[in-house]
Amino acid sequence: MTYRAPVPDIVFTMRHVAGLDRAVADGVYGDLSADLAETILDEAGRFANDVIAPLNREGDRYGAVFKDGAVTTAPGWKQAYKAWTEAGWNALPGPVDYGGQGLPTLLNSACVEMWNAASMAFGIGPVLTMGAIEAMVQHASDDLKSRYLEKLVSGEWTATMNLTEPQAGSDLAALRSRAEPAGDGTYRITGQKIFITYGEHDLTDNIVHLVLARLPDAPAGTRGISLFLVPKFLPDGTRNDVRCHSIEHKLGIHASPTCTMIFGDNGGAIGWLVGEENRGLACMFTMMNNARLAVGLQGVAIAERAYQQALAYAHERRQGRAIGAAEGMSPIAVHPDVQRNLLTMKALTAAARAICYMTAEAIDRAHLEEDPARRKKANDRASLLTPVAKAFSTDIGVEVSSLGVQVHGGMGFIEETGAAQHFRDARIAPIYEGTNGIQAIDLVTRKLPLSGGETVRAQIASMRATVARLLKEGTPAFGATAPRLRDAIESLDRATGFLLQAVSSNAQGEALAGATPYLRLFALAQGGTALAEMALAAHAQAAAGDTDPAHAGRIALCRFFAENVAVGAKGLEETVMGGAGFLQDANLALAG
Repeated sequence: MTYRAPVPDIVFTMRHVAGLDRAVADGVYGDLSADLAETILDEAGRFANDVIAPLNREGDRYGAVFKDGAVTTAPGWKQAYKAWTEAGWNALPGPVDYGGQGLPTLLNSACVEMWNAASMAFGIGPVLTMGAIEAMVQHASDDLKSRYLEKLVSGEWTATMNLTEPQAGSDLAALRSRAEPAGDGTYRITGQKIFITYGEHDLTDNIVHLVLARLPDAPAGTRGISLFLVPKFLPDGTRNDVRCHSIEHKLGIHASPTCTMIFGDNGGAIGWLVGEENRGLACMFTMMNNARLAVGLQGVAIAERAYQQALAYAHERRQGRAIGAAEGMSPIAVHPDVQRNLLTMKALTAAARAICYMTAEAIDRAHLEEDPARRKKANDRASLLTPVAKAFSTDIGVEVSSLGVQVHGGMGFIEETGAAQHFRDARIAPIYEGTNGIQAIDLVTRKLPLSGGETVRAQIASMRATVARLLKEGTPAFGATAPRLRDAIESLDRATGFLLQAVSSNAQGEALAGATPYLRLFALAQGGTALAEMALAAHAQAAAGDTDPAHAGRIALCRFFAENVAVGAKGLEETVMGGAGFLQDANLALAG
């Protein structure tokens, strides 16, 4: 089966968890209304369903072809991209001054989910262009903005992010690419970059590379890195001294060209400084932070698509006789173990979506709030949630797509069903844009201490407030949701206090060893309370006479998550607070 954008679920999450209605009421989103947002998302869903999704399997089979320094994308790819940009989708979040529509990150995040669910290999390209636009808006000179932003915003040109080198992956201090001042305001860039997504392609006439490199007198380490804009074609139309050397043969996202880029075969590629000398990493992190949320949304996207396909297959495939069935084989969707798998897939996907959308709304408020105190508070909340959104959601993408293969049984291991492609495509997301281990370390060592721990404490307090509302409601349909979520939040609170103490006392081993289980614990508590917010909203609407059958389903899904998934919080707490002992004898255990 192909993909159908779950617009009702997306809109419900935006309104009742992420805070779309509240932001509209507060005037944060200007003239945007919830109804207009839903209309835009309906159109985006149709484009994802009808134009992009049908290309997904062909793109996986055909891949990207490299020949004589050029990359040819899969059949239909170029036409789909042209239609996508002409419809204005690339410009959706772009700055109005350069032809963009200036719409919120929250709205664009919902669209990013749909583009990537339709085809993750298609969706990742625009993610980088949008991130580059953000970096340039904040850091580039007026001349560079006037020369490049309009065509990047429209999608007429695309952009890349050039960080990684063979010897410098996550450790950018080892970066060797060089930038020599030319004396005319430009620089000559030399070096090699690897794993450059859409570094070369045939979708657009020009590609704008944002490249990290060192100046001759730069200090060592990450303090000596600068950011440069290096276009494939120069303003006078001549070809710059940059080329694609090869593309990678990958486990998944085959239709997305992952390139090795060479700068400076003939004296150096011409580039322009973005931001200040030796401050390039700060500029690039503007781009990377946006990309990290977008990659989290890729996790949601691939999980949603894998779930849809597994659910359809489970209703079609007949095996065994269901409990209480009189005769004949039953659809596997009625067997308890398969139901558990499907519910786990759906609940994890919904929780990850909610966390990503909450992050997007916090980013919007960090940019749009007029009051400086509220703006700072929102920025701290976005900073806290971003590593959780990226890491949890991409882990979920892998887990859910793996369960999708399991639901298909042996047919899931066969490429023809498409379940295997989702699993293969999902596996890169926990790795790129900062591995999930790095996200967890960032969360524990940098984000928990924000404002002296007040940011994370406020987030935990909001979770407790949701549980208090559940306890007050007392509806039998919620089952043990409230006490199970309360237990998860208390586990999170104790683990948070432990790690804040570890960080403040420089107990690095305990902090780093507990980082990954802590991120998962945070996500279970936050995701569970997000589902509870949706369940409470659904219950209220049903009580008011709304007969939408989805309301009962949202309550049931929240209960499943609380009683079957969130209960893992206690074990994660114990791992965070008592699991660092392995550091003492890890070398012994790993020897030989």
